[in-house]
Amino acid sequence: MFSVAGDRGSFGMEEELKCPVCRCFFNVPIILPCQHSICLSCAASQVTQTYGLKPTEEDALSYRHSTISSPGSDYSSAYDYTDLDKFDKLSLYSEADSGYGASLSGYAATCPSSPAFSTVSASSSISTTTSCIRCPQCRRTTYLDDLGVQGFPRNKALQTIVEKYEETKNIVIKCQLCVGQAPNDATVMCEQCSVYYCDKCRENCHPLRGPLAKHTLVSPALGKAAMKARNQTSQGVSTCIRHTDENISMFCIMCKIPVCYQCLEDGKHQNHDVKALGAMCKMHKAELSHNISTLSDKAREGKNFLSNLREMLDQVQENSVDFEASLVAQCDAIIEAINRRKEELMEQIQREKEHKLRMMREQINDLTNKLRQTTGLLEYALEIMKEEDAAAFLQVANGLIKRVCSAEMQWQKEVLLEPHEPPEFELQLNSQPLFKAIEQLNFVHTKGSARVVTVPGPPIFLHEECTVQNNSITVSWQPSPRSWVDGYVLELDDGNQGPFREVYVGRETLCTLDGLHFDCTYRVRVKAFNKAGEGPYSDSVQLHTAEGNEYFLC
Repeated sequence: MFSVAGDRGSFGMEEELKCPVCRCFFNVPIILPCQHSICLSCAASQVTQTYGLKPTEEDALSYRHSTISSPGSDYSSAYDYTDLDKFDKLSLYSEADSGYGASLSGYAATCPSSPAFSTVSASSSISTTTSCIRCPQCRRTTYLDDLGVQGFPRNKALQTIVEKYEETKNIVIKCQLCVGQAPNDATVMCEQCSVYYCDKCRENCHPLRGPLAKHTLVSPALGKAAMKARNQTSQGVSTCIRHTDENISMFCIMCKIPVCYQCLEDGKHQNHDVKALGAMCKMHKAELSHNISTLSDKAREGKNFLSNLREMLDQVQENSVDFEASLVAQCDAIIEAINRRKEELMEQIQREKEHKLRMMREQINDLTNKLRQTTGLLEYALEIMKEEDAAAFLQVANGLIKRVCSAEMQWQKEVLLEPHEPPEFELQLNSQPLFKAIEQLNFVHTKGSARVVTVPGPPIFLHEECTVQNNSITVSWQPSPRSWVDGYVLELDDGNQGPFREVYVGRETLCTLDGLHFDCTYRVRVKAFNKAGEGPYSDSVQLHTAEGNEYFLC
């Protein structure tokens, strides 16, 4: 049989041995009709008084027989259910009316498995004050008879288990009347009340005056020993609660309680099916043993699974370290690749700079030489202009005029007063695809059993980034949220509302299409795909190319 060793099992057992009211270990536990247990003293403190119709014993007997003869009888016409107080009192006969069940302790009407009742007239009930108790666990109300809470059977089996548990654990006895989650240690016990008190609760609830002055107060240890001795004396043969001189020897099948022969003769269990106590005990033990075996199998499976989960905790720690190291290595590789690409781009910029400088230096040298020649010619011409001898001037004037005109023509033809290379770098780094790729960088499941991959959803066009320039169009899109994408398929029609054709397949989310017809409207659509297949198409986007230039032959 399954068992949990150690403190975990003891802790679970300990919760089963505590009263739901005082939260202490059960002391003289009694069994309510709902099969929940409660301390006798706690039950006495839970008794309340109600006023109105009190069901008589004849009503209980009438209900008992009617549940056998007419299980489907209708009861809705017998009472006016607008009176909520009376409505809850009718729970004595039906557990389906107001949500709370009720029963009479000691009566056969406590059978909770019969959902219907016979019609009971108000004349058969007595208007009086009625005592009742509500179970603190299931909230079911039970009306008390003349015996009060003393009429409930004692849970001797539970009491024995509690005593054995307290002996093995050396449990300190707590006060049963302290209010709160942490009751004080008990200092005395009343032998007549069978209640443990701390000094404060004894002073408030059990003063040594009046009728209580005759009660005997002993130490908790002595009281516990005396109670144990009484229990051991009474454990030999169980006696009937209502007939203390009779031993319990039969089990009522309808009421599901042990009874004596006198209970069968005085009318309360008359005509009920009964069986021998030993036979019923054997049958119930066999049923409980089977249920325990089934539950033990479930608990064993849960224990094995719990052990596996605890082992997985260490595996998660180890796998997370490896996974983090792998992620850091991959990110470092990406950063290294970016740095390599940065160096390559820097070298390209350096080459472009050297080319511009070389071209500018050559242009400067050429222009400097030209200016030197021109300046020399101009100075020579100015000196000739100073010649006062006309004959001497005219001898060189024609040749000098030709040289100056020729130099001027050379300036117009050969010298371009514009830089061969602009100082600006007509280059721009296209980093947008990289940033988009970084944004889309994510984890993918490597095991198909761990995640069922579905086809991606339709991509979404970014209209503000879709542009037209002359006969070229540029379209941009993004993947559908929460979709795993391996690539995209971009399709374009013929510009005349014709069929679509594939123009791009890849992982990029930006594409420029050149060489299109001028003054045409093109439709574009895109779909995503992964290992699960192709997803649906996106909504199509219409883009109109510019009007073409007109050319004329002369």
